[in-house]
Amino acid sequence: MKLPQKLAEFRRNFEAGGPPYNAPAWIHEPMHRATAELVASHAADRALKAGDSAPAFELPDAEGKLHASSALLAQGPLVLTFYRGVWCPYCNMDLQALQEALPQMEALGAQLVAVSPQTAANTRRSVRENKVGFPILSDLGNGVAERFGLRFTLPDYLQDLYKNVFKNDLAINNGEPSWTLPMPARYVIGQDGVIAYAEVNPDYTERPDPDELLPVLQRLQASRA
Repeated sequence: MKLPQKLAEFRRNFEAGGPPYNAPAWIHEPMHRATAELVASHAADRALKAGDSAPAFELPDAEGKLHASSALLAQGPLVLTFYRGVWCPYCNMDLQALQEALPQMEALGAQLVAVSPQTAANTRRSVRENKVGFPILSDLGNGVAERFGLRFTLPDYLQDLYKNVFKNDLAINNGEPSWTLPMPARYVIGQDGVIAYAEVNPDYTERPDPDELLPVLQRLQASRA
């Protein structure tokens, strides 16, 4: 089953109150409202797109090792995915799907890196629980996400829901009080620093299948031959 179908199936089960979350029905209205407001704001339209130059960055992984985009691009094209956090089941399913596609990406000469605003401890949990073999980097405060045009602030009513119903206090999980997140996004950046592929969706429950990245990487590989 492709990733979009897996995510849709999970959402149907979650909104029906199924396990393991057994969520009460009333929580869905504020979650849907927040997503609709983010869509209506056209925030995704302001994010970087294919043809734009990608900003350079240097971020630490869970062990504190710094990863510079310049060093990653020196090895080949960079697949960059922005990830909300280990608390988000949709994001975890996304990471797992990317891990499955990792051998194909590497065969095409690409590096894969995820970026999340969460603390190093939560990043270690992400790596462990999702069994990923690629770095997850900590973008505390979403500074790099801001430069890609992805950073947004959760509305007050959603902050209250996360903190008091889901017991997910992002000020603790992310180690800073801004209550910001990145819109989920995937980028393919060529070795020239130009974005060759961009996918940004303000609806965090929807993600394309990683197979979409492969033709882009094949074109970049052919251009280097």
